[in-house]
Amino acid sequence: MKLFLGITGASGALYAARLLAVLAESGCEVDLCVSEAGAQVLAAELYGDLRLPRAETIARLSAPLGTAVRVYAPDDFSAPGASGSAIFDAYVICPCSLSSAGKIASSAGSNLIHRAAAVALKEDRRLVLVPRETPLSTIQLEALLQLRRAGATILIAAPSFYNRPSSVEDVVDTIVARVLDQLGIVHSLGRRWGEEQL
Repeated sequence: MKLFLGITGASGALYAARLLAVLAESGCEVDLCVSEAGAQVLAAELYGDLRLPRAETIARLSAPLGTAVRVYAPDDFSAPGASGSAIFDAYVICPCSLSSAGKIASSAGSNLIHRAAAVALKEDRRLVLVPRETPLSTIQLEALLQLRRAGATILIAAPSFYNRPSSVEDVVDTIVARVLDQLGIVHSLGRRWGEEQL
């Protein structure tokens, strides 16, 4: 599969890092774009250093995954994800800040991530948004509803606990697994409901 993955400035860097790694391990080609705020959140949540330079932050995330991941700057509108003539199997924004969701919903996008989401919607392609923020205002809820009506999948980062997770990684995998399910990617990230007795 060929995928576009956008990482924006909501908390949830662990979800993004795990998803990217699993996609690469699954043989997917991933065009990655990290917003300016997204890079700051990655630096803080993954590496514990808000002052870590953007380039180093993204390199730490993507370089170990080799050629499966191609990185594009948020202002690079020559990137394949900016055009409907470039074919992607799906587009994912994880985590998706509510600011980004609002910009996409209003067609007032200002970076490559917003543009790629707009392309997904106009071309009737799969778009999965993973908001993590809480609580949500009426404005934010209405933006998400508008995006759902336009065809996006809204996959709130609300982990499940019936698997009785024993680590943060286990909790993260409950969301990554749901994203993979939406993309049709076979995985073994945790037990499904009903597979074993609880």
